[in-house]
Amino acid sequence: MKRREFLKRSLAASALTGTAAGALSVVAADREPSGKREYYEWRVYHLKSPGDAAVLHEYLQGAAIPALNKLGVKPVGVFTQMERKVAQAKEELRDESAVWMLIPYPTLEVFATATARVNAQMESEKAGATYLRAAKSSPSFERIESWLMLAFSGMPRIELPPYSREKRARMFEVRTYESHSELKALKKVSMFNSGEIEVMRKVGLGPVFYGQALIGHALPHLTYMLSAENEDEHKKHWGVFRDDPTWKSMSADPQYADTVSKITNRFLVPAAYSQV
Repeated sequence: MKRREFLKRSLAASALTGTAAGALSVVAADREPSGKREYYEWRVYHLKSPGDAAVLHEYLQGAAIPALNKLGVKPVGVFTQMERKVAQAKEELRDESAVWMLIPYPTLEVFATATARVNAQMESEKAGATYLRAAKSSPSFERIESWLMLAFSGMPRIELPPYSREKRARMFEVRTYESHSELKALKKVSMFNSGEIEVMRKVGLGPVFYGQALIGHALPHLTYMLSAENEDEHKKHWGVFRDDPTWKSMSADPQYADTVSKITNRFLVPAAYSQV
């Protein structure tokens, strides 16, 4: 069996055995063919301090992202913690030293082979030499975590707002909804696909992606990203959303009751070279 096919089948088998319930949930939640829907990796690099990020950014900008783009993986987002003067809400997560990546894959096969293919390229090895060849006594990061998600049918691909395409000032809110029940988690996905996504678009919340987590901790959950030119505009958009009659009707619909048991969010800003 060819190595590429082996990797593809191995990943599929792992998803079904290690997270069987989550994988089956996707089938129940969204019966449309998934061929045109992207897979997202939400990756976080944990660093000892913000000052340790320079080597990582050099690698991502000069090696990893150009190599990913050659594989058809784009746009790739890179983010850091947004500085906020307001008090931290109980659901808000903050990590001053972490670096996040949003990586969209067209297929599971590309996801399974991307890391090896990226770091095997001579250009990547040269541009990312300091990062890739870091000594054990002085690692480039503490650890990497990642989640694999499947795009919602209601928004099958990343959407870039004008300020992202034009590389203007912008900020992002990443929200994660955990559920106490797999059926309730599926119902929340259905709620987004049935109208909530469109309301968010309409009121200017600038959604970038919606993903149902397939692999990662704290399953079942979904994660999505919103955007705005600044925090004040973002607050205004949320206010319009909460007053929207379609949203009010959906939120009062008994079929969507108790779909979310825990909400967390974080506010991020893009790295200068981020493609999102």
